[in-house]
Amino acid sequence: MVDRRIKFQRPQTVGSLEKMLHELENDFALPEEFSAPVLAAAEESLACLAAPPADHTHLPFFTLDPASSTDLDQAMYLEKLSDGFLVHYAIADVPALVPLGSLLDEVTRQRGQTIYLPHRRISLHPPSISEYGGSLLPDATRRAFIWQLELRADGELRSVRLERSLIRSRAKLNYPQAQQELDAGTASEQLQLLRQIGLLRIAAEQRRQGASLNLPDQEVVQDSHGNYQLVSRMPLPIEDYNAQISLLTGMAAAQLMLEAGVGILRTMPQPGPKELAEFRAQAQTLGHQWDERLSYGEFLRTLDISKPAELVLMHRAAALFRGADYQVINGQAPQELTQAALATHYTHATAPLRRLVDRFVLLTCQLIVTAQPIPQLLHEALQLLPQLMRSSSTEAAQAGKASLDLIEAWVLQHRVGEEFQAVVLRAASAADGDTAGRPGSVQLLDEAVTGTFHGSAQPACLVRVKLVRADPVSRSCHFEQLAVEVTSPASDEKNQLC
Repeated sequence: MVDRRIKFQRPQTVGSLEKMLHELENDFALPEEFSAPVLAAAEESLACLAAPPADHTHLPFFTLDPASSTDLDQAMYLEKLSDGFLVHYAIADVPALVPLGSLLDEVTRQRGQTIYLPHRRISLHPPSISEYGGSLLPDATRRAFIWQLELRADGELRSVRLERSLIRSRAKLNYPQAQQELDAGTASEQLQLLRQIGLLRIAAEQRRQGASLNLPDQEVVQDSHGNYQLVSRMPLPIEDYNAQISLLTGMAAAQLMLEAGVGILRTMPQPGPKELAEFRAQAQTLGHQWDERLSYGEFLRTLDISKPAELVLMHRAAALFRGADYQVINGQAPQELTQAALATHYTHATAPLRRLVDRFVLLTCQLIVTAQPIPQLLHEALQLLPQLMRSSSTEAAQAGKASLDLIEAWVLQHRVGEEFQAVVLRAASAADGDTAGRPGSVQLLDEAVTGTFHGSAQPACLVRVKLVRADPVSRSCHFEQLAVEVTSPASDEKNQLC
């Protein structure tokens, strides 16, 4: 599962939109600015940081992130072996900067995670840690946890080593640049190895019958005339390859903790027979038959979300990914602790600058591999983490959705009365007595906007809709159905669904 961030590219100030975005924060329990004592504690922690026991600065690590990122948690160096691969994966040593029981520990527990809003980032740690002293910036020597993950020729994990060390990243790469170089055949050996290993790990995921929910990202951009628009963007293949290295590390960390009987895992239940049967029926209704020989993960990888019906199916597949949670290892049967979408055991271990739980996972794993006892403070923290992460995830999701709703309404507020082509994601319910019925939802085809609508069209129908309301204050866009397109989104035949 890939961590999705709202991206906001703005070359100049946003004026009243920015003001509304800041006012939106008051509607949610979002963290305030760091206090002076907390900022001072971060500076002191950096000043007193001791050297780790090892040194890997001779290895030419590199980072790969969105171009604007400064909180760089991970760096990698990849080697081709005679019978496989060796992945050196460096993760920022945040536990060294945020000791258990410290003021920084207390503050980050209150925050839970970095919250990415279109207009700003609300960081988990003070900037001196998250964007400088703890970040794996290029040409800077930093403390890190080094995972050495040896893979077989088929990409399966053979062995795991973990140690604390120093690294020095040589390059800060970004996704578009790296993908362009791969496509042009000019990529470095490291990027070529990343693609090779990434593809092998994707194949391993398919063998496990794992699944990914592959939906577009939304980006807010400002054009040359100063107008704001939302752009829908599919993640690049290089992003999937990069994510596979992170997932691999999370699986290795989970296995270490399971074998030791201590730690915390990221879990998700299997979709039930009812959910699978409903999704299979929806696929058939929308003209995309689900071959019974395929797992649902394999089937999802066959979908082309540039096609309206298949985009709707991918949205519907979200019902198969519900129930993600954190569970402390406490003697449960291993099957109770799996992450069903990944079809294996997994934990969050690779983003300690941006997510609270990763810091404790890294510390736990390091104590396990060095055969040290787990201190009582860590045991107590592990018990609290599931609720802390649930709360912060809810806050981040609600604030993120509200900010996107606001921008959608802001972008369209001067286009009320215009007509658009759209695909129906969810049908509207019929009026009942004195009620107006529940509105459905549509995705515009030429704008990265989702809104509510009233009309009779069914899911996956292509429709013409008129914008009747775009209100930034209520953060809502509403459409009225005008007509149904005469062709089906799944074929060239007349659309019988609509």
